[in-house]
Amino acid sequence: MAAGSSLFFWLVAAIGGIALPWHMQQAGLGKGSVGALGASNPEAASALWQAVGHGRFWFWPVLASLLPALLGAWPLKDRALRSRFLIAGGALGLAAIALQGMAVGIRGWSWIWLTTLFGELGDRQFGIGIGGAMAVAGFLVLLTDGLALRGLFKGDRFVAGAVGLLVASITVFTFWPVLTVLAQMLIPLGELGVAASLAERLLDRKIWGLACLEFRVNCGVFWNTSLLAISTATLATALGLAFALIVTRSGFPAKRWLRLLTVLPIITPPFVIGLGLILIFGRSGVFNRLVEALFGLELGRWIYGYNGVLLAQVFSFTPTAFLVLIGVVEGISPAMEEASSTLRASPMRTFRAVSLPLMLPGLANAWLVVFIESLADFGNPIVLGGAFGVLSTEIFFAVIGAQQDFGRAAVLAQIMLAMALAAFLIQRRVIGRGSYVSLTGKGDGGLATPLPKPVGRAAYGIAIPWACLTILVYVMAIVGAFVKVWGRDWTPTLDHFRRAFALEWTPEGVILFAGGAWHSLGTTVALATIAAPITAAIGLTAAWLLQRQSFAGRTALEFALMLTFAVPGTVIGVAYILTYNVPPLEITGTAIILIACFVFRNLPVGVRSGVAAMSQLDRSLDEAAAMLGASTFRTLSTVVLPLLKPALVTALVYAFVRAMTTVSAVIFLVSAEYEMATVFIINRVINGDYGLAIAYSAVLIVLMMAAIGLIQLLVGRRNLGRRSGPIALTVAGRA
Repeated sequence: MAAGSSLFFWLVAAIGGIALPWHMQQAGLGKGSVGALGASNPEAASALWQAVGHGRFWFWPVLASLLPALLGAWPLKDRALRSRFLIAGGALGLAAIALQGMAVGIRGWSWIWLTTLFGELGDRQFGIGIGGAMAVAGFLVLLTDGLALRGLFKGDRFVAGAVGLLVASITVFTFWPVLTVLAQMLIPLGELGVAASLAERLLDRKIWGLACLEFRVNCGVFWNTSLLAISTATLATALGLAFALIVTRSGFPAKRWLRLLTVLPIITPPFVIGLGLILIFGRSGVFNRLVEALFGLELGRWIYGYNGVLLAQVFSFTPTAFLVLIGVVEGISPAMEEASSTLRASPMRTFRAVSLPLMLPGLANAWLVVFIESLADFGNPIVLGGAFGVLSTEIFFAVIGAQQDFGRAAVLAQIMLAMALAAFLIQRRVIGRGSYVSLTGKGDGGLATPLPKPVGRAAYGIAIPWACLTILVYVMAIVGAFVKVWGRDWTPTLDHFRRAFALEWTPEGVILFAGGAWHSLGTTVALATIAAPITAAIGLTAAWLLQRQSFAGRTALEFALMLTFAVPGTVIGVAYILTYNVPPLEITGTAIILIACFVFRNLPVGVRSGVAAMSQLDRSLDEAAAMLGASTFRTLSTVVLPLLKPALVTALVYAFVRAMTTVSAVIFLVSAEYEMATVFIINRVINGDYGLAIAYSAVLIVLMMAAIGLIQLLVGRRNLGRRSGPIALTVAGRA
C-alpha cells in the first residue's frame, strides 16, 4: 500500500477540519468559506476556529484524531504500527464527528445527561457541511487503509475502501432513516404502555384476519399483500423471460420495437397505466361494453380490487424482470448448447437441462426484485385497489390519516421488511452454491440456438398478446392529451401541451419558458441525470463485492442493500424527513436529499442485475488479470465491466427512469425550488386537469425513450466474440 495515498486522505480530513466551514452554508460554499479560519459567525467557521475562537470544545476530539491518523499515514517501516495508528485515527475521527453531531442540535444539548454534566449550553449548531463531509471521507479512507494494511480484505486497499464506502453510505442513507421510522413503534398509544401499544398494533385483525375464508370479505392486509406479491412476481418473471427469449433467441422481425414496448411501462409516469386499464376494463370501458353487446353480460367493477391491482402491477413490473433477464439470457454460451446437441440431446432437452438451469440466477433475482417491488407498490393499489387493502396503502393512511399514527405505520413497515427478508433467504436457498458460469476467458464462436418449438410457441403465445394489450392501454390513455375534456369532449386540441410547455420571446429576442411545467421538468431531468450514474456505479460495485470478495458480514450487507426497496416510498419519504430535518445531517429542502432518495431507493435493481450477470463470469478472468500484474481497480474497469454492459444499461436505465417517474418517495421531500415532474402531474390529477397531466406524461415518455437510446448508445454492447447469424422465425428442431 502506498503511504502517499494515505497521506493524501489525511490532508483531505485536515483541510475539512481546519480550513473549510464545518456546517452547511445557506449562502453557498463560496461565501461561507471566506474567513472560515477566523469567521465571527461560528456557523461559518471551521472546526478548528469554532474550538479556538468560539469555545466549542466538542470539536477538540475531532481535531485530536488527526494526530494518530498522521502517524499512520506517514511512511513508517513498521506496517503493524502504521495499521494501528490508521485504524485508531480513522475510527476515533468518525466516532468523534458522529458524537459531536448528535450531541448538539439547534436547541443546545440533545441529551439530558450532557446538560447535567456541563450545564445549559445556550448555543446551537446546524447540519454538517463541506468541511465536515471532507473530514468524514478522509477519516473513512484512513480507517479502511488501516484495515487493509492489517491484512483484512486480503490486503487489498481498493476492496477495503469500496466496502467501507458502501457500509458507510448504507448506514447513513438506509439504516439510519429506517431505524428512525421503525423507532416510532415504541410511541405509546393513548394511555397504554409501550409493550401494550406494540401488541395492540401488531395483533390487529385488519392485518392478520382470515374472515375471507368463511365470508365474502377481504382477508387481512398481510395475506392480501402476500398473495398479490407472489402472483405478480411469478407472472412478471414469466412474461419477462418470454420477451427476453424472443428478443435474443428468435428471428422475430420487429425485435427492436418489441424490446422498446417491453420497457415502455417502466418509463410511464404514475396513474397512466391505471387510467388506461380503467378505460378498457372499467364499468363503462371498451371491453366491458363489447362483452355486454355480444353476450349480454354485465362485468361490473371487476377491475377494482385484486384483479385490477394484479393486472396493473404485472404491467408495471414486467419491464424490471425483462431488464434483469435480458443480459442473463444473452450471456448463455451457445457452445454449451451445441455440446448438448452433439451428445444427441433434443432441443427441448437441451433447453430444459442446459439453458434453463443457467438462467436460474437471473430468474431468482428477477423474481425477488419484482416481489419486493410489489410489496412496496403504492400507486396501483391506491388507484385500483378499492376495498382490497395491502400493507403499502395501510401505511399511507396511517401516516396521513386523522390520527396520524406513525407507530402503526412503523409496525406495518416492520412486517413488510420481514416478508422481504423471507423472500431474500428463499432466493438464496434456491440458487444455492451451484455454478452458473457460462462466460470464460476462452473464445466462443457459437451461434445462438433457436428456441425449441414448444418453448417458442409458449413465448410467442404469452408475449405477443401482452404486447398488443400494452399498445391498447397506452393508446387509450395517451389520447387524453389530444382532446379537450377526457371522457366527455373529444374535440382534438393541443391546448394542454401549450399550457404546459409554452415558449415566448421577449422584445429583446430572449426565449421565455412560459409553460407551467418547464421548471419541474428541468429539475427532474437534472437530478435524474446526476442520480443515475451514481446509482449504477454503487450498484455494480456492490454486485462485484458480493460475488467476488469474501468478508465478514457479506450476507448482511447484501440484505441491507434491499432495505429501501422493501419499504414503501411513503415510508421512505417520512423516514427521510424525520431523519434529515435536524442536525447532524440537515438536508431537507435541498437537492441532496432527493438525489440520495433516488440512489438508495433504486440501488437494488442495479445490484441484483449485476449479481445475476456476475454469476456467469468465470473467476479465472479476474485471476488472469491479477497474474499479469493488473490492480484490482484495473481488473474491474477493463476486464469485468465490459462484460457487464447489459447490467450497466439496466442499472442506468432503471435509475434514470425511476428518478423521473417516482412519486410516493419524493412527495414529502420536494420544495418550491426543487419540484419534481411526478408531483406536478399528481397535483394536476387531484385538480381534475387530466388533459394537462397526460400531455406532460406523454412528453416525459418521449424524453425517457430518447434517454434510454442515448444510454444504450454510450454504453454499447458487450462483445462476446461470437459469430452472428440469422435465427429462423419459425423455430425448428425436435421437441
